[in-house]
Amino acid sequence: MMELTCNKILIVDDSRINLEVLDGLLKSSYQVYLAQDGRKALELAREIQPDLVLLDVMMPGMDGFEVCRMLKGEPRMEQVPVIFLTALADTRHKTKGFSLGAVDYIPKPFDALEVQSRIRTHLSLRRSTLELRNQNLILEQKVQERTREIALTQEATIESLASLAEYRDPETGGHIQRTKTYVRLLAEQLRSHARFRDELRDATVELLEKCSPLHDIGKVGVPDHILQKPGRLTPEEMEIMKKHTLFGYSAIMTARKKMGMNVPFLTLAAEIALTHHERWDGSGYPHALRGEDIPVSGRLMAMADVYDALISKRVYKPPFSHRKAVEIISRGDGRTQPGHFDPAVIEAFLAVEEQFYRTALRYADSEDERQSLAA
Repeated sequence: MMELTCNKILIVDDSRINLEVLDGLLKSSYQVYLAQDGRKALELAREIQPDLVLLDVMMPGMDGFEVCRMLKGEPRMEQVPVIFLTALADTRHKTKGFSLGAVDYIPKPFDALEVQSRIRTHLSLRRSTLELRNQNLILEQKVQERTREIALTQEATIESLASLAEYRDPETGGHIQRTKTYVRLLAEQLRSHARFRDELRDATVELLEKCSPLHDIGKVGVPDHILQKPGRLTPEEMEIMKKHTLFGYSAIMTARKKMGMNVPFLTLAAEIALTHHERWDGSGYPHALRGEDIPVSGRLMAMADVYDALISKRVYKPPFSHRKAVEIISRGDGRTQPGHFDPAVIEAFLAVEEQFYRTALRYADSEDERQSLAA
């Protein structure tokens, strides 16, 4: 804690006698600096950064009001207390001084005890204010550190849960890392679109990226003989596979309910898990939603999921090249049709397809897949 005797006091008065009186009164207790005009006072204030300013009002050239205004206009001086020294005791002058940021008035002629008392009071207040500000900064830093810890823990938990489904499906590999990046790319591209501007704010884009790894968490509820079948699924098996959307939604919503509050990232994760296989033309599952009835999160995840499935190796197909995947998404080939996707999302995909390609290369499961991407 800083002692008051270490404080620097700048005294500004055009009267040499007044300066000498105040200097003699205060120099044994404080570091005192003197200025006889406004310009010198401003120069000295910038140099020494005083802890308090005693400022005469009536001075030739630049008066005390103007000096105070200029001092308060500088960020480093804004919180430094200014006490006016004046023989002007009328309310109008006092009101003007306070409006400019002064904290007190000391009338002339000076009373030694009054001067010392008011200086001690305002220096003590300044010290307390600075200490409180430092405590608030420390607290804010701790809150930010804790928030970062929680965010990292949340992200690690999400990816760990998502990996449960990934580990049971040996063909997915880097699917989680790729698709979460695709979703962010699409969301950021769509933010300038009038239809999506309000829904894709910064916080939502962050949540979309964090939540997207949970889109297939419901696969933990699909029997191994279906999930890991080395071939195409029968219609009956496909109906069971489709239920992974419902399983995922139910599991995430159960977790949210147990928390007893609306947790945004769980709400969004549940929405993605439920709707990422819905199709714009109504041909998707589990509820055959159509068009705008499909949440934006589901529409973005659908595009990311399909692109990744196309470029990845499956037991029933080799990995397609990036060029072929773009062609299928934009023109259709029987597996998927442009009508499956929101046209605006297709447009966004085509705008960032080169970034999709680089992401796919970065997180490719094998060297063979890297080569097939470039074919």
